[in-house]
Amino acid sequence: MASLSFLSPPSSSSLSSLHNTAPSYSRLFLRTPSLNLRAPTKIFSLKAQSAPVLTQDDLKKIAADKAVEYVKSGMVLGLGTGSTAAFVVAKLGELLKTGELTNIIGVPTSKRTEEQARSLNIPLSILDDHPHIDLAIDGADEVDPLLNLVKGRGGALLREKMVEAASDEFVVVADETKLVDGLGGSKLAMPVEVVQFCWKFNLVRLQELFKDEGVEAKLRVSEDGKPYVTDNFNYIVDLYFENPIKDGYAAGKEISGLEGVVEHGLFLDMATAVIIAGKTGVEVKSK
Repeated sequence: MASLSFLSPPSSSSLSSLHNTAPSYSRLFLRTPSLNLRAPTKIFSLKAQSAPVLTQDDLKKIAADKAVEYVKSGMVLGLGTGSTAAFVVAKLGELLKTGELTNIIGVPTSKRTEEQARSLNIPLSILDDHPHIDLAIDGADEVDPLLNLVKGRGGALLREKMVEAASDEFVVVADETKLVDGLGGSKLAMPVEVVQFCWKFNLVRLQELFKDEGVEAKLRVSEDGKPYVTDNFNYIVDLYFENPIKDGYAAGKEISGLEGVVEHGLFLDMATAVIIAGKTGVEVKSK
């Protein structure tokens, strides 16, 4: 059985000082039966050698546990949404139960995260009462080399962006399939939340806006075939790009300029660190 150990995460102050610099890449090596770390500060690499292949859920849990190392007692935390974020919330509940963490307040980014946190007795609040958040931890759907993100395939993009924009530090947990050379490069959905009123009008405008990227715009529907409705009672138009977005900042500005658009899934220059779970281990990239 392989044993794991990790370097302590960088402090909040060191993360803040690095927020606007280019991302560095971290490597940690996993060996059986013990873990030897041979890397400079900020470099984490983890590779399995002669060890059983971990499942994707195993890796997500390892990465989530690594992200929780950034949490300190007394923090106000942004709680993300999605399968990986659920592992984070579960770990926080465990540490609160054992007393290893105390005085934590969570600000959830969706109703389902709120329900999970309440079931684990994690104290909760909202941005109205806690407008300053120390740290947010969440998943991502795409991560580019500069740690820009596409988020919101889980339908929580508006609340996620509000909470994470209010956070001093934002740590992202994702698996290696989420790495792309350019946003939109996975050819999977880049969501745009729109009001229900005349949603088709905005779907057509969004498709026209990105015709050079060969985009296809589709209204998101639920399993029952009805339009998917967000926690904020809006619809989602999913954009599927044939080619990556050329300029994420310009694209975000153009999308936001359309009347009836509530929010888009481009999370630009927001992540402080990204923890990537892969088939052979985890890797941490930080600014």
